[in-house]
Amino acid sequence: MNRDLTVGDPQTVLWKFCMPLFGSIIFQQLYNIADSLIAGKFIGENALAAVGNSYEITLIFIAFAFGCNMGCSVVVSRLFGAKDYRAMKTAVYTACIFSGIVCIVLMLVGILGSGVLLELIRTPDEVFADSKLYLDIYAWGLPFVFFYNIATGIFSALGDSKTPLYFLAVSSTANIAVDIWFVQAFQMGVAGVAWATFLCQGISCVLAMVVVFRRLTKIPLKGKEKTAIFDAGLLRQIVIIAVPSILQQSFISMGNIIIQGIINGFGAPVMAGYSAAVKLNNLVITSFTTLGNGISNYTAQNLGANKPDRVRAGFRIGIKLVWMLSLPLCLLYFFGGSIVLRLFLDEPTQLALQTGITYLKILSPFYFVVSAKLIADGILRGAGRMKSFMITTFTDLILRVVLAYAFSRTVLGATGIWCAWPVGWCIATTLSLMFYRHGTWMKAEKE
Repeated sequence: MNRDLTVGDPQTVLWKFCMPLFGSIIFQQLYNIADSLIAGKFIGENALAAVGNSYEITLIFIAFAFGCNMGCSVVVSRLFGAKDYRAMKTAVYTACIFSGIVCIVLMLVGILGSGVLLELIRTPDEVFADSKLYLDIYAWGLPFVFFYNIATGIFSALGDSKTPLYFLAVSSTANIAVDIWFVQAFQMGVAGVAWATFLCQGISCVLAMVVVFRRLTKIPLKGKEKTAIFDAGLLRQIVIIAVPSILQQSFISMGNIIIQGIINGFGAPVMAGYSAAVKLNNLVITSFTTLGNGISNYTAQNLGANKPDRVRAGFRIGIKLVWMLSLPLCLLYFFGGSIVLRLFLDEPTQLALQTGITYLKILSPFYFVVSAKLIADGILRGAGRMKSFMITTFTDLILRVVLAYAFSRTVLGATGIWCAWPVGWCIATTLSLMFYRHGTWMKAEKE
């Protein structure tokens, strides 16, 4: 169901819009961690290391899909808020064409260059074959990843956060079942994990796109003029949002790959411990990012409707939401890290387990900081202030990569790598909040 986010009490509107996002977060994380969980519990520590190693490369592909999602979502939100439905439909078609072209290029890179990418991150010999097998299968499923992201972006732009929840609930649950089936019943190993993801993402993508286009046909248009399937001006607006979002996620992924290369130098047990812990950390960060994306849609709709005064209220409500999420997760990871890590590690070595525990204890207290950054970033992106958005992202990334390398060369060893995260988060959050405070929405509320 489409929802206008420009009318009604901002707190009520955002709560109704964001509550299904909480559910989506849970099922999205089930999707993200299922492969590692099944690999670690039913195949072995090396399989977990292989999937975790490949995961850092798949994040680059996901970065492009996410960028296309945000470019489409923000522009469609703005046009939906302005009630310009003809241009809105054209924006959807244009985004699909743009995303399809980007997807084809990335498929070629993934299929032809997976071995080179794995060599670049110094993948150990004992996990190289499984890592490459996982990546090769994943690359063939990229069209499903891209167009599913486009579909969810459109749903969010229309103020509908429930439909993506339904798709995620079914597909993520099915993914776990099919993972176990392929690995246990057919003894397919890492290939079974990859094919299960391919199959479930494919079905979800097709169904989501069918629902999207049915939804669009029900939105009435004035006049008899046909809706164009492509518009260069709208493509430019989409690219202005998409490219910085792609660069943001890509450079974060590249930074993670560099960090993964540093970690790989400490051996398979440290790799396995990090692989399990980083999945748990990404669960939190992706949760904050999802809520930040919701704030982007809220901001874009209200600015499209020329209601900037509602944006500041949206920021305050967004902070409340992410801090409510931060508190239990921080407590769980800090005091119960060993328990949740054992979900991924079957009979782990002491070094692998201790690596994961240390990682979670260092990062979890700073979730309150990074969550504020991602809400502020959501507003900046929804307002189209991509220069400010990029500055905060690159500041965080560069600090984390440089400090991870520098600290790992000290007596801290691998622990020094984890210490780089909070430093980058604190400085980047300060910048994000400064940019937010200088937005036009602040002036509007004062007036």
